[in-house]
Amino acid sequence: MSHYFETPEEPFVAHDFTATIFGRELTFASAPGVFSGSRLDLGTSVLLREIDPPVAGHVLDLGCGVGTIAVGLALASPEVTVDAVDINERAVELTTLNAGRHKVADRVRAMTPSEVSPETRYDEIWSNPPIRIGKEALHELLLTWLARLREGGAAYLVVGRNLGGDSLQRWLIDKGYPTERLASAKGFRVLRACRRGPVES
Repeated sequence: MSHYFETPEEPFVAHDFTATIFGRELTFASAPGVFSGSRLDLGTSVLLREIDPPVAGHVLDLGCGVGTIAVGLALASPEVTVDAVDINERAVELTTLNAGRHKVADRVRAMTPSEVSPETRYDEIWSNPPIRIGKEALHELLLTWLARLREGGAAYLVVGRNLGGDSLQRWLIDKGYPTERLASAKGFRVLRACRRGPVES
């Protein structure tokens, strides 16, 4: 059985689910083997409810799943472009499909990490990060992508309190990313980590 952060072995059998994102009821195609493949997961719903979408800019949806964040941001803000990144190739395929379904394919680019140019920089990062890959792998993932924030940019992360949300906040601060808790709801912490300048590797 594959994990949602790996390309699944299960057959691609698509189904739909609906979710309300930034006041819009949207329908997403999904399939087995992707994160929260049957509904909008609780953590992401908390993130989307607590944080307003940016008016403009280049945004990274890190660990995009079926594209709920990427598509929601693109629909809410016509001046936003989104790179939707996932190591799971099925998630990339589904995000591409859902961006096309909602007519934002021109502003949502779904891809695997290796397809992102090292020179790409982001105004914001939005993520429900894959905590279950383990602390070491998670830290490596976050340091890799947070370093791609433009100076003054911010990452919005939602993490379960019982999965280390508070300790992650302290770790981010120690690594040079001033981080504050913006909200706490339904067992989740919503964090904002800012890029102020050079940071530790």
